[in-house]
Amino acid sequence: MSTPIIFSGIQPTGRKHLGNFIGAVQQYVEGQDRGEPAIFCIVDLHAISVAYEPAELRECLYDTTAILLAAGLDPERCILFRQSDVREHTELTWLLSAVTSHGDLNRMHQFKDKSARQRELVSAALFFYPVLMASDVLAYRATEVPVGDDQRQHVELMREIGRRFNERFGETLVVPELKIPEVGARIMDLQEPERKMSTTGGTEAGTVYVLDEPGTIRKKLASAVTDSGREVVRGPDKAGITNLIDILAVARGVDQAEIELEFDGAGYGEFKKAVAEGVIELLAPVRERYAELRPDQAALETALAAGAEKARAIAAATLADVRHAMGIGPK
Repeated sequence: MSTPIIFSGIQPTGRKHLGNFIGAVQQYVEGQDRGEPAIFCIVDLHAISVAYEPAELRECLYDTTAILLAAGLDPERCILFRQSDVREHTELTWLLSAVTSHGDLNRMHQFKDKSARQRELVSAALFFYPVLMASDVLAYRATEVPVGDDQRQHVELMREIGRRFNERFGETLVVPELKIPEVGARIMDLQEPERKMSTTGGTEAGTVYVLDEPGTIRKKLASAVTDSGREVVRGPDKAGITNLIDILAVARGVDQAEIELEFDGAGYGEFKKAVAEGVIELLAPVRERYAELRPDQAALETALAAGAEKARAIAAATLADVRHAMGIGPK
């Protein structure tokens, strides 16, 4: 089996939560030694598709960079960069728009959900978001895209754009494969376990942040919604307990069935305490390392700039091939 080229992007908005960490960040760290290369992008251009504050965006970008480095990403073993530093992304977005169906964009669940929440302007950038996401990945001829389950529809559209381009202009782009974690692909809100954990649409009490103190994590897990039973087992009518089993299984690196067996006959109180301690143990090294890295903004900028230089070299070659195939610019 050939070595994969891995690409994934992460938003620099809001505080990173447990769902982001399990669904994306852990996959990044695991992937940096499998990918050749493994490329990870902090997507600040995506962040401007909804209302935002410029100064806050910059701070959040540094926060996200420091969390990724604290979690174990090593700029010597992967390419980590800021999206807006590589302008090939935006030019490729426009070129790919020529093979993107308006109807496909109109069917995107995320556009419908986010536009419904906008109180004022619904931007064209929000509508065009999936085309930019496609260009992010296709620019690097990535073969593997590690994302959470909520990005499945966007990756399917990305694959369709790649196929359509190749059919129209000749084999130029690589159609990537989606990679979703087997356990923990969708971590749910602790207070509303039918909804995924989120910084924008979730509850504060139901969202565990990567930088939460141990006491805060224990409090949030202690108040997590479960059900009227006592059995620590997964099931369609046990959304809260199923979510907690998934969380502890990922935190310990074991199978869900092992968690069920361990807590067979135990009450929910004892189980929740174990989940809290598992999450604290998982996140403590990241929180501690973050505190060391975040104050040195110059070092964060240096790491991002070095990554952008490597990323530009790859993306520029792809863009040249795309322009040539489309008949854009000189031969």
